[in-house]
Amino acid sequence: MKRLKEKWNIESDFQLVIIFIVFAISGSLSMFISKPLLSIFGINKEAMSPWTFWPLRILIMFVSYYIVLVSVGTIFGQFKFFWGFTMKTFGRFNRRATSNDGK
Repeated sequence: MKRLKEKWNIESDFQLVIIFIVFAISGSLSMFISKPLLSIFGINKEAMSPWTFWPLRILIMFVSYYIVLVSVGTIFGQFKFFWGFTMKTFGRFNRRATSNDGK
């Protein structure tokens, strides 16, 4: 726990517990809302190939997870932490996509 607190620049055990709770709620909630989102976009397992359906579902769950993460984090008073966490994650994807050396 001490190592995580140092890595994430967290000052108290209470804040760390809140962050763990937000991660848990966000993961569960993003799974819960992904099904209605798929319906809104007209994506269903029966009407399309599994090779199309599953990547689309994973993409929608991935994007919804980070939206939910920042939203729930804000409700718990941790907007700054989760906004930074989200931007750092998407920054890593951007660096990998734009790197010329293939690493």
